[in-house]
Amino acid sequence: MREPMPGFKGRCMSSAMGILPHTDVDRALEVALRVDVPFWPQLPHLNFYEDMYVQFSEHFPGVVLDEANQRITVDTRLFYHQLADYVEKSADPETFALSPKYTATLRKFLERDLSKFPAIKGQVIGPISFGLQIVDENRKAIIYNDEIRTLLFDFTRAKINHQYRLLRAKHPNPMVFFDEPGLELVFSSVSGYTNEMAKEDLAGLLAGIDGMKGIHLCGNPDWDFLLAAEIDILSFDSYSRGDTFVRYDRAAEFLERGGILSWGIVPTGSWVLERETEDTLLAKLEGFWDYLEARGVSRQIMVENAMITPATCSLVGERNVETVEAAFRVLGRMADRLRRKYFP
Repeated sequence: MREPMPGFKGRCMSSAMGILPHTDVDRALEVALRVDVPFWPQLPHLNFYEDMYVQFSEHFPGVVLDEANQRITVDTRLFYHQLADYVEKSADPETFALSPKYTATLRKFLERDLSKFPAIKGQVIGPISFGLQIVDENRKAIIYNDEIRTLLFDFTRAKINHQYRLLRAKHPNPMVFFDEPGLELVFSSVSGYTNEMAKEDLAGLLAGIDGMKGIHLCGNPDWDFLLAAEIDILSFDSYSRGDTFVRYDRAAEFLERGGILSWGIVPTGSWVLERETEDTLLAKLEGFWDYLEARGVSRQIMVENAMITPATCSLVGERNVETVEAAFRVLGRMADRLRRKYFP
């Protein structure tokens, strides 16, 4: 596996996905900057345009935003009407920038002094998830329209690469993840978009991405599919999915070829976090590592290629802002304990 950031290792550093439940921008940024690899946060409770699907949709041809009803659709006739103009504008990289209307945090994040961090992180929604979630005027998912799907993957590549270059201008080690919760549906009978189609589309997308190639998802897809893909870092909910994940042979292969696993081990739901402690969460995480070590994976390789994160985002429930902040504090202390143990 290539090294897009030579010398970068996970080494039990903390990071997180992009979504936070906050409506206070400065408070959200402070949380995002507490982890070892900070990120610019997405704040869907702040306004409609902070939703990761809405953010992604800016400048995609045919998109119709219904703010009153909190809906995104793609009008097929409008798509073809706007297509020629889009193709012309796509030569300008700024077409794929996020305007201030669509993010309240990105520019403020970049105004901070980020030089002390080993890397910084950004994110977009993945094309499979966007294509399965967003429908046309006939309520048909746009991923089933071959022309729209082809452009969707090209659009995603351009979005990721623009954000990568923006972050790269601020810090020498940027990474831009794409979040693919929809991958879980690809392997179910619910979706008519097959895993063969997803594999081909995903390979084409990954081949054109600059920098580190990272995917995050909280669901339970066919892990072999993802672990065999040409990605550098895989972020997943190990709190809920770890028992299944570590049983895949390709998990060991992924680590041994230099892939980084970002273990989502700290729950962000108050009903779960309240019954866990740092000790129980560390025991759970190291239990997964014990299992992999028993299957022949070097513990040193595991910890060198490990990051730790919250298990999921938390956008529902009472006091979710306070709960997420508590989870980040637990995360920070766990990362410190792991580094003291493995990198004294």
